Amino acid sequence: MAVIGIVCEYNPFHRGHELHIQKSRAALGEESPVICVQSGDFVQRGEAAVYDKFARAEAACRCGADLVIELPLPWCLSSAEGFARGAVSLLGALGCTHLSFGSETGELEALRALADTLREPGFLLEIKALLEREPSLSFAAARERAAQQRLGDPALLLRQPNNILAVEYLKAIGELGLPLTPLPILREGAPHDGEGDGEGPRSASKLRRMLRAGESIAGEVPRPAEEVYARERALGRELRDPRLPELALLSRLRMLEETDYGKLPDAEGGLGRRLYRAVQEEASLEGILAAAKSKRYALARLRRMCLCAALGIRGEMARGLPPYARVLAANARGRALLRELSGQSGVPILTRPGAVRELGEDCEALFRLGARAHDFYVLGFPEEEQRRPGEDWRRMPRLEF
Repeated sequence: MAVIGIVCEYNPFHRGHELHIQKSRAALGEESPVICVQSGDFVQRGEAAVYDKFARAEAACRCGADLVIELPLPWCLSSAEGFARGAVSLLGALGCTHLSFGSETGELEALRALADTLREPGFLLEIKALLEREPSLSFAAARERAAQQRLGDPALLLRQPNNILAVEYLKAIGELGLPLTPLPILREGAPHDGEGDGEGPRSASKLRRMLRAGESIAGEVPRPAEEVYARERALGRELRDPRLPELALLSRLRMLEETDYGKLPDAEGGLGRRLYRAVQEEASLEGILAAAKSKRYALARLRRMCLCAALGIRGEMARGLPPYARVLAANARGRALLRELSGQSGVPILTRPGAVRELGEDCEALFRLGARAHDFYVLGFPEEEQRRPGEDWRRMPRLEF
């Protein structure tokens, strides 16, 4: 039987995500279990999630997923390459046979050709040569141009966000030698950052904009997911505006030394120094991002660096692979799968937070990093009582619905 793996953020889970799971099962068998590796409270674009990791995992398991595992914090706030590598390694360790992912094309061979090209050692040298000749060129633009010189039109796929991640997933499968069969699912509905007022599901970014504007998203998400979100809203645990903990973030950034910025992920090329200077001069996070940005550096990269600085993430933390799999939620089929994986998983599986202390100092230090990040995240909740620290050490996975 196929075991389907999905890398996700579900910020928030919507009808397009539900359709992706349905199409994956239609291709591989309705009885195939679905394991999701999900970002925690902070997502790869460098923002806080609308709902915390536990609520988003529960919504996913109510809407088609069977088992949701947390991607540890350093990989959540890594580049697309690091994000994909960390998540895919966990899916491989958990015995998935297939990796299902959305893409704007669905043409596996074109995506695989791009992944193979990007993996070639000489390709990075070509990108560096382009960047040296044109200092204002962004890394993404240089990569696309170098790929186009080799492959022609397929390189244009690198302009679309789901295709970019798809290529990184395929790279990770090859580099790690994982027995995962890729299953591309053609994306339907609105583009990744589109308004989505036409046919098909609206994008998660559109739904977040609706929430920030005070609009309801009840008609845009599956009913079981909306029930979870309504409960979180009533409890004061809905973070509609990711800027709410901005003062806490700024205070952390201002307390750091310039040398600390040099140790951040993606700080090479003087970007750490550039970000430090912006922190010393600007009064808001948006001001810092605008002052540090240039044609070469994307805003998402700078947002991730700011969060990494505030949360204590250093450049080397995501260079390896996640050392354990923490369960956030599971339904009945997911619980059965956990029993089957007992003693057979390629990494330890955590169902109790305290059990991480049995895995050694490095694992405990990684968990503590994520627990402190959760304490930071909850400062954005509108209900004061929900901002208490230490919750990550107390929360057990949601196993009953």
